[in-house]
Amino acid sequence: MNAVHPDSEDLYVDHAYDMIVVSNRLPVDYEEQPDGSVGWKSSPGGLVTALEPVMRAADGAWIGWAGVADREFEPFEHDGISIIPVPLSESELEEYYEGFSNDTLWPLYHDVIAPPSFHREWWDAYVRVNRRFAEAAARAASDGAVVWVQDYQLQLVPRMLREARPDLVIGFFNHIPFPAYGIYSQLPWRRQVIDGLLGADVIGFQRVADAGNFSRAVRRLYGYRTHGTVIDVPITDTTTPDADVRRVVARAFPISIDAAGFEEMARRPEVQARATEIRASLGNPETIILGVDRLDYTKGIRHRMKAFGELLRDGRLQVEDVTLVQVASPSRERVETYRQLRDEIELTVGRLNGDHATLGHQAIAYLHHGYPREEMVALYLAADVMLVTALRDGMNLVAKEYVACRFDGDGVLVLSEFAGASDELRQAVLVNPHDIEGLKDAIVEAVRMPRRERTRRMRALRRRVLDNDVAKWSASFLETLTGAGIIKPGITEPLERAIEELASTERLLVALDFDGTLAPLVDRPDDARATERARAAMARLVAAPDTRVALVSGRALESLGHVAEPGDGVLLSGSHGVELKLDTGAITLDLRDAEVLKLEQLTRIIEQVADGVDGARVERKPAGLALHTRGLTSTAATAVQATARERVAEALAGVTVRTGKSVIEFAVRSTDKGESFIRLRQHARATAALYVGDDVTDEDAFASLEDGDIGVKVGQGKSIAPYRVRNPDDVAELLERLATAREAAAEGASRWQ
Repeated sequence: MNAVHPDSEDLYVDHAYDMIVVSNRLPVDYEEQPDGSVGWKSSPGGLVTALEPVMRAADGAWIGWAGVADREFEPFEHDGISIIPVPLSESELEEYYEGFSNDTLWPLYHDVIAPPSFHREWWDAYVRVNRRFAEAAARAASDGAVVWVQDYQLQLVPRMLREARPDLVIGFFNHIPFPAYGIYSQLPWRRQVIDGLLGADVIGFQRVADAGNFSRAVRRLYGYRTHGTVIDVPITDTTTPDADVRRVVARAFPISIDAAGFEEMARRPEVQARATEIRASLGNPETIILGVDRLDYTKGIRHRMKAFGELLRDGRLQVEDVTLVQVASPSRERVETYRQLRDEIELTVGRLNGDHATLGHQAIAYLHHGYPREEMVALYLAADVMLVTALRDGMNLVAKEYVACRFDGDGVLVLSEFAGASDELRQAVLVNPHDIEGLKDAIVEAVRMPRRERTRRMRALRRRVLDNDVAKWSASFLETLTGAGIIKPGITEPLERAIEELASTERLLVALDFDGTLAPLVDRPDDARATERARAAMARLVAAPDTRVALVSGRALESLGHVAEPGDGVLLSGSHGVELKLDTGAITLDLRDAEVLKLEQLTRIIEQVADGVDGARVERKPAGLALHTRGLTSTAATAVQATARERVAEALAGVTVRTGKSVIEFAVRSTDKGESFIRLRQHARATAALYVGDDVTDEDAFASLEDGDIGVKVGQGKSIAPYRVRNPDDVAELLERLATAREAAAEGASRWQ
């Protein structure tokens, strides 16, 4: 261990890792034993629990600060995870962490509940430390590795990493809110932070509103095109001349907890016995109200104490019957704002206990220290009401922990609508903590709620928390980032909710790819047919009022019509938009003379490549050709496609090349499914749309979706679509549910006319 010098190089890493997590703190805490030896103990949290199995399976490493200033540590392994410590000096801790991260960004991102401070030397330290983390990750990452950067302290790392290692797959997750532009614009370095984040491939936020705030900031500051959850970031230096933008996904991935682990602990007899002891130590009041927070001005602790004090003062609650337990774990005690907050809270506690406590009953039991998880679970079991009154919170996992522990089906959660958890936990008693009268009424409602109503609400809350745990959160993010993951059969709850909302739109367009989406993939393309369930569901949608159905395919229009047998009323797009069949009839874009000559030359080249290759097939299209290689082994298919690409590149300029599933396509006129989708949407005058596809060529359509639209990717593979289903059978189920919801919406509208 050595002292850190400002110009010291990061520690040498002698191993390359396929999966890297980068966060401000490591998942272990440093312990110095009495004999002077160094030890490490796990600091398990939800993030560690979620990522441990992923990192072990992927040969992963965790990069972060060890929690000790002015010390360097060699990389080491702890509980099967490679740990790479990044050093921070005492001055960097003050300026980068306590300064810019927690006295500039934290209050700014939490709606300026406290005034942020802006200092150039803090920003300089933030840039310097972010670069150190980025350099450590760049050195440790293998070729094409996945790097997942965590939270607001490291917002510049994605761009720095992309500049140093463009081969990496980079994700970023923001654990705190992202503010509206009117607030964010106060940051003097607003453009630099946005640019830093746009270095990622996927940027995750806790709430849909946060992702929307970020996209609006991108539009205001850079003018980049945003559509739905996708941002088109211009590429200025690229080795792929046919790509002028990089698509960045910015959307909500609400984080969660190890719900099963909390429930398992709550079921332990010793933990339940401890919960009984806690109630007895408080005088066995009828109702225990619990608050568990870091001592932070964003948590609304002052507001809940004010409301509770007024309830006691007005006689709506009696101190003999109700006790408030407030756990306020220490936080950032070297920051002056936090020291002042602690003094204010402790003064309020003393005043309320002085005014209302009796010899046998405290009004407030105030605990200013942290507790081990077992003690917290016992507190959750002992509490009849959980009070979460955050003024602004990215998520608030305490709310989910309380719900996970209540396997008895009892307990009431009072939850601020300004906490991210309120988007999911709708069966809680939702409150505006700024409205003290409303908060008082909510507390009384929770205290007096009948058992049957408590049980009904808690069952719904538990179902939500248990079904959407932290493992599912990490899997969902990494699936979007990498395209790999287990896709469960059927329609997920979030997709089902999205479909229900989509069904109520005024004019709906349902646009569907054919091969691999409606029809299972087959060896002979002419044998492809949509499943019977999908055909029946499409017929119901065609018959629904103000609903248009379109097939969007890379097939030539003639081939699409043959295999799809679409029937009346279905719009068609073939050859990636070169051909359209609308209500006015078939439309084919006429080729110019130069394009006709180029197509003839292209045809000769591709047919020469395919000639004599058993299993290769050439499909002619109005503006190009497709070389199908589904009949070849993967190695042979790759070789044939590479040969075709090389010969076309040598002989012809300006030919668009697309690679799909077992096919490579060449076109003398550049069109894609995105352009086709836009034309179909305009023709249908749709107010919202659904697009479902399984191929990389469908990504152009997903990129063209607007706010309120839904994109669904079928099967594995990296995609910017926010939803996935497993196969054409699940697509059929999706269409059936949409048809049912659309019919119900139409029936409801007719009743009101």
